[in-house]
Amino acid sequence: MPTPPAPIAFVDLMAQQKRIRPQIEERFIRMLDHGAYINGPEVRELEEALCDFTGCAKALAVGNGTDALIIPIMAMDVTLNDAVFMPAFTYNATCSAVMIAGGTPVFVDVKANDFCMDPEDLERRIGEAKAKGLNPKLIIAVDLFGIPADYEAIFQVAEKHGLYVMADAAQSFGCKLNDRYAGNIAPVTGTSFFPAKSLGCYGDGGAIMFRDEKLWEACEQIRWHGTDSARRESVRPGMNGRLDSIQCAIVTEKLKIFGDELDRRAEIAARYNERLTGHFDPQDHGAGRESGWGYYTVAVDERDAVMARMKEDGVPTAIYYPQPLHTMKAFDRFAPEGGMPVSERLSGRVMSLPLHPYLSDDQVEYVCDRFLAAVERKNA
Repeated sequence: MPTPPAPIAFVDLMAQQKRIRPQIEERFIRMLDHGAYINGPEVRELEEALCDFTGCAKALAVGNGTDALIIPIMAMDVTLNDAVFMPAFTYNATCSAVMIAGGTPVFVDVKANDFCMDPEDLERRIGEAKAKGLNPKLIIAVDLFGIPADYEAIFQVAEKHGLYVMADAAQSFGCKLNDRYAGNIAPVTGTSFFPAKSLGCYGDGGAIMFRDEKLWEACEQIRWHGTDSARRESVRPGMNGRLDSIQCAIVTEKLKIFGDELDRRAEIAARYNERLTGHFDPQDHGAGRESGWGYYTVAVDERDAVMARMKEDGVPTAIYYPQPLHTMKAFDRFAPEGGMPVSERLSGRVMSLPLHPYLSDDQVEYVCDRFLAAVERKNA
């Protein structure tokens, strides 16, 4: 049985931690000294750093990636009669956020080539929502696996129907569309700092980034129990959506090395492309779209058999996502007649290969070798 040159992790947080541990420890000491564990200076530092990196006008650090979706939707005063459109092929947090904030989710199928929201199907779903008496209000475009959604087409649909557009960039921090970073593409963007993300903290965390500042004040109030700037009077329904000072400090330190890590992710992805293209159906990035390489995800036939063979050879893989949202018990009452054929097909074919900045060249070559061998055995 083949063995890797060194154990391969799907995500290697320990190697990254070793690189920045002295800076993290220094920050811990600083926080122990000032004692502002909630709303300390690290919060503002991270928010400013996110604006500097992405070019967005404002940023709010929040408790997690789901809060980063719920809070802006609440700020839009969405009601049960308002239709909120989202892809069926994504993580369940997108749909849960809409329901928690009080809206009605409407699923949209994805395109077979880029795995992201299909603008043509979006048009159809808007018509169906209107026919049911719903008020189309918001589109949540998900930047799946690291690439930005087809915002140019989505913005055209939104403008035609008078809808607001929000980005779910939980997997795509660092991606670009026409040289504009995620966080500065859609009017408002939610992202996640879950530890396994390309930019993550050491617990739960997230951020909301604003190109359009109109929602910023309402979101800032909602984040702190819906209170005014003095934190005394509740001026709107809110929640505890704050991100602790300690997590803000960690993300700030990671952001300092993020550019280097993003370059390495791109190098590894380029090598995968070079060696593996032709042996899978790729996620097509399209013109003007640069991935943040949250995941390197491909579609293959007999996916489970390929993954099992790679596991035997010491290569971890993962499935994002094995089940589209409209087929899940919590959301199936919103399933459209006829289903979501592309989402359903992709959920049985997608798999993700290891992709993190601390893979060695030898490990990358080994992953390629074992993937090719697994596919060849499948076809034998």
